[in-house]
Amino acid sequence: MSYPAWQQPTGPHPPSVLASHAERERAVDVLRAGYGEGRLEHAEFEKRVARAYEARTVGELALLVADLPQGPAPVGRAVAPAAFLPAPPVTNGKAVGALVCGVLTFATGGLTGIPAVILGHTARGEMRRSGERGDGLAMTGLVLGWLSVAGWAFFVVLLVAAGLASSG
Repeated sequence: MSYPAWQQPTGPHPPSVLASHAERERAVDVLRAGYGEGRLEHAEFEKRVARAYEARTVGELALLVADLPQGPAPVGRAVAPAAFLPAPPVTNGKAVGALVCGVLTFATGGLTGIPAVILGHTARGEMRRSGERGDGLAMTGLVLGWLSVAGWAFFVVLLVAAGLASSG
């Protein structure tokens, strides 16, 4: 069977390949979707379904669904345009700052520990109110910050104890 250029069937098989039962069912599913969307009248739908079940080749099936949006290709997962998708939750900036300050306590000798604690607590409060993401970041910054503060406090206590022991 010869097709005009604008009606050349497309798909995974050449038009002359014999159609399988699954390909016939796929074409009928496309027709059902077109009928359900109001693109086909009932009589036209019935006629095309009957022709789909009688089709011998993939090319015949392709012609039956070529003017429908889902066409002859297998129906895959529908992808919504980005405008209709919800915006992804935003990561709290202070949580990121808490993590950065917490990690930098190793490089700065603990000087960024207190900012990490302050930013971590502030970020967690903001995230509870706003629904932002980043709780793990804030918590990591808090832990590293508190470890740094505890390390400095321990160091100061040792210095004071050493000073008292040497003077006495």
